[in-house]
Amino acid sequence: MVQCMNNSHPHPVRIEGFKLAQCLAINENTCLQMMRLCCKPIIKAIISGMSELSSNSRKVSNEQMSLLEEACRLALITRWTGEHHIHLWKQGIDKILLDLLFNFRNQQYKHSMSLDEQIATAKEGLNANYLLVLRSYIWDILGWLAIHCGEDFHPESELYINILITCACLTFVDAIRKWHKIYEKDNAGVFRSESATRAVFMMIYSPCKYIASRTRTILSEILEPDGLEYLKTLVHFLNNLSSWTEFGMPDRLQIIIYLMGFACYSGLPQYQTWVVKRRGVKTLLALMRWCLSNDFHIERSSFAPHLHNAVCERICCWVSAEDWEGKDILLFFSLWGLAELIQHSLCIGNNQDRISCEMRHIEAQLVSELQDICTNSCAPGLQWYAAFILSYFGYYGFPGKHAKRIGKALNEKDDADIQLILANGECLSVHGVVLAIQCPSLLPPEVLLPGEVTSDDSSGGGSMETCRGFQKDIRLSAHVDHQALVMLLDYIYLGYLQAGDELAKKLRTLAKRCNLQSLLQMLCRKRPKWGTAFPSIDLNVALGPSGHCFSDVILEAKATELLGWTCGVCSLPRPHMHAHKVVLSSSCDYLRALFKSGMQESHLETIKVSISWEAMVKLGNCFYSGKLPKPPSGCLWNIMDTEEKLHELQPYVELFGLSEFWLMQDVQEACSDVIISCLGSSRELSIKILHVAANLSVWKLAEVAATYAAPLYRQLCNSGELESLDEMLVEMVRAASVQLSQQASREDQVPKLYSRPSSR
Repeated sequence: MVQCMNNSHPHPVRIEGFKLAQCLAINENTCLQMMRLCCKPIIKAIISGMSELSSNSRKVSNEQMSLLEEACRLALITRWTGEHHIHLWKQGIDKILLDLLFNFRNQQYKHSMSLDEQIATAKEGLNANYLLVLRSYIWDILGWLAIHCGEDFHPESELYINILITCACLTFVDAIRKWHKIYEKDNAGVFRSESATRAVFMMIYSPCKYIASRTRTILSEILEPDGLEYLKTLVHFLNNLSSWTEFGMPDRLQIIIYLMGFACYSGLPQYQTWVVKRRGVKTLLALMRWCLSNDFHIERSSFAPHLHNAVCERICCWVSAEDWEGKDILLFFSLWGLAELIQHSLCIGNNQDRISCEMRHIEAQLVSELQDICTNSCAPGLQWYAAFILSYFGYYGFPGKHAKRIGKALNEKDDADIQLILANGECLSVHGVVLAIQCPSLLPPEVLLPGEVTSDDSSGGGSMETCRGFQKDIRLSAHVDHQALVMLLDYIYLGYLQAGDELAKKLRTLAKRCNLQSLLQMLCRKRPKWGTAFPSIDLNVALGPSGHCFSDVILEAKATELLGWTCGVCSLPRPHMHAHKVVLSSSCDYLRALFKSGMQESHLETIKVSISWEAMVKLGNCFYSGKLPKPPSGCLWNIMDTEEKLHELQPYVELFGLSEFWLMQDVQEACSDVIISCLGSSRELSIKILHVAANLSVWKLAEVAATYAAPLYRQLCNSGELESLDEMLVEMVRAASVQLSQQASREDQVPKLYSRPSSR
């Protein structure tokens, strides 16, 4: 593939090479795998493809244009951080982008220019309208390069990057100033201005000091003398937005550009104070709540045509590469701007008391809304910025559903196996397994070494010696503050903590010593790094060797056909899992009641669970990470035969039944979603699932399977497949089929408001 992209091959061959590479770079994981294998050759091929134009002609053939576009499309891998960014800068990506923007290499320019000269050069180049079809790619690549830059990065040539910044800023300001004129005249121009606005936004907030500083300086100069008037227009527009109805909404691209523009203004020092004093915080709060209450979702791919890849979208198992901000970009930019204004409002001297009073008035509701975003959103960018804003109200960390469950164990002493002893003699009881995964720095190395668990009966019928009752006293340094340690334990168990400024200072020291980098970032109120995954509590590692020494209970699966089963910890012959009561109690009310009952069952060292090993592995994932693993999908699912699909789906049926008995509603709903999704794509499974569900007495699921089998009832009768079922199950399918027929008949009898004339 890499060889085919090389410039020694004809254009059609190179184009196909780039298209294949795009398919392999369909998401971050596969892209980074490809980069680990051959990063330098791929970057070299991208640069070669983007440099295709000859230096002595402005004419571009169709084949050249196709090659340029495919190379630029592959260069959008810059959306993900990685080693490829370094190689792109080394290969002179800034000069390549400038050449594509307005054929820079064929022009005679000075190597050093004043800002006025840069602006004049950029205006002249943009007005030439050179290779307009590539503009959106250029702005996106520039923005991604800037947002993933290191803090101390400095480009080899300041001239190229400065003119690129200037071009982007000019396009952005032009979009704000002439929105209606541009929109009416050229739809493609609107899409390009969105990409340019986004690039300016990313450069203003780039971690790179040089790029961020130059962008702020250049944009401020271009905005003069009308910058404040443009800002007033933006504020007026956004203030009125929350009063629009769904049918009277302005163009969504206008909303997005204006909102990104407002976020850009919020990053310019000379406009920040004006925005804060004109109650910009209130404007963004109203917009945030409008997005939440109206369930208004927009993802960027819905209005950025250059992001659509016809080749990749034809792949049978294609999954869209979702951006960091997810499907709620209005909410995302509202949160980003809100974070900037809140941060700045705390720095305004005379205005601080009024701002603080305004914040106190809305604090309780806002904190609740932000915590909901952290807990319920699937977009890491939204979660990070909600958590970032929460830090300004004294909440540091990352709230989540699973963390809330594990947090139940924080004050539980019964299953605690470690005591943390401070210098003044005060003690805190904790659970070794939670600390070992969440904050191993608090434990001495000898505690983290996996211990042995043995059985005195090779047949598996005897008692097992576990670490139950094990106690370890750990004496902490005199430098550890008691209150700070209590708050740190809140974070370890709950995922977040609440602290005032003085306590936060002590926590910064403790978090640094414990190597809790994500917490330290929040305590220092550092802006989240674009593309970073949102931290969450995942204790799955504790099911491996690192958690065995803390295990105090075994979950044993029912007999299985697994061959060669062995355990690396003990000699029990049947499939089992070394678990921890503290995790099981936190995740399952039934087990919690069992362990606390005081009856004989509460002291069992082994709990036999009537599910297969495959189902137990999925149950362990639910308990320890809060996530249910999904079965294969797409082509991997479609190529399976019915028996293979049943083998994949049966553990979810077993878990569905167990969760009903163990009162695990979240697990039951997750299993139900998986089963219904699979039945929807493979109705031939419905009879098999009906049979399995009936055998397990999971009648709710049996009814669902009968409903999915209903459209096939006649076919199943004729084929004889129903003969394997007992009469009650056959009747369930027949009744569902009758109900389906009656429903279809009623729909046919409903009079239509408009009917087509009869052919007679």
